[in-house]
Amino acid sequence: EETTMKIIAVANQKGGVGKTTTVVNIAAAIAEKGKKVLCIDTDPQANLSDYLGYDFEPNRRTLLHILKGECEPHDCIISNADEHIDYIPADIMLSSAEMFLAQMMCREQIQILRNALMNDNSLEIYNYILIDCPPSLGMLVHNALAAADGIIVPVQTQMFSVNGLIQFEQVVNAIRKNTNKNLTICGIVETMVDNTKMTKEVDEVLSKEYSDLVYSTKIPRRIEAAYSSANRKSLIRSKSSSIGKQYRELVVEILAREGE
Repeated sequence: EETTMKIIAVANQKGGVGKTTTVVNIAAAIAEKGKKVLCIDTDPQANLSDYLGYDFEPNRRTLLHILKGECEPHDCIISNADEHIDYIPADIMLSSAEMFLAQMMCREQIQILRNALMNDNSLEIYNYILIDCPPSLGMLVHNALAAADGIIVPVQTQMFSVNGLIQFEQVVNAIRKNTNKNLTICGIVETMVDNTKMTKEVDEVLSKEYSDLVYSTKIPRRIEAAYSSANRKSLIRSKSSSIGKQYRELVVEILAREGE
């Protein structure tokens, strides 16, 4: 049977909002439900690749080689057997991509990833492709959003996050208008939530401004998230993890919105 593949970018131009933790744990929770998941690391800092156990060998093919047209996506896929997640890694060399992408023709430069994914039939086995985006609004993010069907936006419950969202929405609207008319925001997930007055206030603002988009599952601030990436083991795999439990609930919400 043919799988319908859904491509979701996890993006927010602000750093430190828990993007990579969110990607890995959403992926692990989706995989736990028996679906096939591919993650793509589009961040030169390569936190996702590191979290999933990538060993940064010098001659490995990475996302950079796909963007340069030197290989197909399936040539770069690595499997993490413990998490049941496949991924396309990145490394620090990817930072050079911003430059050569900027030198291309305007329309081509943001559609390279999309074309590579669309033209690689061996990716049809995946139910979900999750793209971890760098904390910027540069060419790599534009490529991710041009390739995606939907976006999940992790937002830290800090006041300036809301301003950042408005700016991010403008970029999404521009990409929707010029390149990818079907791009939608799947939802906004509040991360690093604690019991402060600030969290409460931001939650109220988000609910008011983006009512239906905000997932009801919130991801709490816990030290175990940092340990999890250092240990290269998702919070989903650690059965006692309270954040793992939240990510499982989040995935139930995400899949419900996808009609599953």
